[in-house]
Amino acid sequence: MKTLTLRIYLTVVAVLLLFAVASGWLFQQQIETERSRAETVLSERMAAWGDLIQRSLPGDEAPPEQQASALLDWSQRLRLPLALDDAAGKRIAMSESFAERLQQPPDDAPPRAGTVAGRTGERSDRNRAYAVQLEDGRTLWVMRPGRRIGPGMGPPQPGGPRGGPGPLPLVPPLYPLSFVPAPWQGGAGLVLLLGLLFVAVSLGAWPVVNRLTRRLQGLRQGVEQFGAGELSHRVDATGSDEVAAVAASFNQAASRIEALVRSHQSLLANASHELRSPLARMRMAVSMLDGATGAQMDRLKREIELDVAELDALVEEVLLASRLDALRDIERRDAIDLLGLVAEEAARVGVAVDGRPTSVSGDERLLRRAVRNLIENAQRYGGGEVKIALTADTQGIAVHVCDRGPGVPADLRERIFEPFYRLPGHAETAGGVGLGLSLVKQIAERHGGRVRCEARDGGGSCFVLSLPLHQAAAG
Repeated sequence: MKTLTLRIYLTVVAVLLLFAVASGWLFQQQIETERSRAETVLSERMAAWGDLIQRSLPGDEAPPEQQASALLDWSQRLRLPLALDDAAGKRIAMSESFAERLQQPPDDAPPRAGTVAGRTGERSDRNRAYAVQLEDGRTLWVMRPGRRIGPGMGPPQPGGPRGGPGPLPLVPPLYPLSFVPAPWQGGAGLVLLLGLLFVAVSLGAWPVVNRLTRRLQGLRQGVEQFGAGELSHRVDATGSDEVAAVAASFNQAASRIEALVRSHQSLLANASHELRSPLARMRMAVSMLDGATGAQMDRLKREIELDVAELDALVEEVLLASRLDALRDIERRDAIDLLGLVAEEAARVGVAVDGRPTSVSGDERLLRRAVRNLIENAQRYGGGEVKIALTADTQGIAVHVCDRGPGVPADLRERIFEPFYRLPGHAETAGGVGLGLSLVKQIAERHGGRVRCEARDGGGSCFVLSLPLHQAAAG
């Protein structure tokens, strides 16, 4: 079971790992997409700023001091690092923020080689300058806004110098998920974050998997206990999942097996008890044969023949009861003329049958045995008056076998169908072994029907053998 626990847990962990890798890849792709979009927006905005500044700067014929003053003015108004070169590439002026950014080391992106303001070197993307070629040959250098605040890059003012508009808004941040710290949105940080999440979920999955397999372990132990002979043992079937369904199915099967085994044990014990009486009588009769005269000899032989017949009937009923216990349904189904079958059995004892021709599907031999047992029971206990009738309604077909005997007490009308049960005093006066009605009940149930005992008006009992409607067809 530990192996199953480990296998389920490793499966869960593998799925989580695959999910983490896929999520990390999608997350990284989303970051790259957002970064590319932000770079595009930034480039377009810087180009627009460059065009705006170009239209506002003095011409190249203006004194360098005037050009530098205008450049610094626009750098403060837009909060942008700016620099200006003449047509020959000579630096005319640059803002303090531009100069400071040139000296800053890379911070949030890997360095990349490039030319910054006409000077070759390595700078991060944040410090990369964008060149805007002016119509008169000069070059305007623009850097994107940074997070660091340097001279000339202070908080926005209500209005720019010369009463102009306030600073333009900065470019949106490049990080699409604000709840994740920016340094963690890189490759290594993202892997670390997903790794921590994976470990946390894996640790949380272990108790769940262990609880599931612990229930399976309990089910296995219950099956072993039941197999060891504890037929009354049942497993815990609480819950609504598949494990609970399996446990409930096991409990149902265990109950059926226990009932079957108990029934066989009771059948064997009762059969052994019932066999003793005819065997004892036969032993006594055989011991008396040596000194018997002719008339006594004939009487003893007849008694022995009756005892042998009783033993034969008992063995036959025990075998049939055992076979019916092992069957959940009858082995064959034939179309049977139920009225004809009942009439044949009733004719053996000279009783008429009321009813109309009706056909059912089932095992003719078993149904004949059930009807015969009911008729013999009525003759044995019914006081000599037996009435048999067939009725049909929307519920099915019923065979009524009624007598005028002493009747059956209401609290014993279910017990008389138990194997080897006989009403008090009947065993001594009427004989029998108490299997006849039990066989009738088993045969009825195997045909999908039932048998019951009712009180008869005017005294006596009425036994009703019912077959369900779907088992019957009008003849």
